[in-house]
Order: sequence, then C-alpha cells, then structure tokens
Amino acid sequence: MRAINREFVPADLTPRHPNDLLRDNSVQGSAFGWFVGAPYSVGLRFVSDFLRSYLTVGIFGLAGVALVAAFLGLGRIFRPTNPTPQKLTTYESGVDPTGDMWSQANIRYYVFALLFVMFDVEAVFIFPWAMRLESYGMFGLIEMAIFIYILLLGLLYAWRKGMLRWV
Repeated sequence: MRAINREFVPADLTPRHPNDLLRDNSVQGSAFGWFVGAPYSVGLRFVSDFLRSYLTVGIFGLAGVALVAAFLGLGRIFRPTNPTPQKLTTYESGVDPTGDMWSQANIRYYVFALLFVMFDVEAVFIFPWAMRLESYGMFGLIEMAIFIYILLLGLLYAWRKGMLRWV
C-alpha cells in the first residue's frame, strides 16, 4: 500500500471541498485516497456536485425505507398473535356485519365526483392565468375563453343527461 501524502491533510482539520481531491495527483491512484484530508467527501471522485446532491437524497431515502422495514419487522416479531373468530370478523363501525359484503353503488355518485374533479382542475388552471393575464395579452384571453367554453359544453351535456340530480 502506498504512503499517505501528508501535505494534503490540513493541519487545522478544516473541511475541504471534495473537488480538491481531483487536483492532487498523488492521491488519485490510492484505494483510500478519497478519505484522506476530506472529511466531507462522499468518496466518489467521478461524481459531480449535482449528482452528489441526488446521491445524498437517495441515501436518506434508503435509510428511511430501511428504518420502516426494521420497525415493521420488529413489530412482527414482538407482537402477540392470538387470532380468535371474533377478531377475524369484519368491522363495520361497531355494528354486527349482516348480509353480503358486496353492494352496488349508483353510478350517479361517480359521475358527480368526476364533475367535481373537472371543475376543481378548472380552478387550478384559471387562478395562475388570472394572476398573469396582462403578460398573456389577447392570446391568453382567447385561449382561456376556449378552455372555459369546452368545460361549459361538458357541464351542459351532463345537465341535459340528468346527471346533476342528486336523487
């Protein structure tokens, strides 16, 4: 193993930028050269600062997933398991379950929810447009008028089909 270049190690142990390692030719070939004198170095000389920031996020993400898996595993190991027929029944807000578990919902509720989402999305598009209307000029006004006209056509269609009646 090669000797460590002592002139690269700062005397006061101040943190050095990881790119300083690229400039020191004597450290490049060493297997542990990335560690010498750079306490904040990730250890990958070929990774740019941009990718290193994503590497940090990835490391913390993996650590988070590992902690969740570890705690779930510990819970599985240490929790008591005593399944009884009463514990295995379906819970329905304190009421004893009766009948079939499958029930058909009216399609009108789904259509009503989709109409709500459609007009909610409309508000999401209109607010930023209204904040920057003067910069868009006449072109922006015409484009938004076309957008609102298409949404009104959809509302008119749903109204004529009777989908806006709740009962």
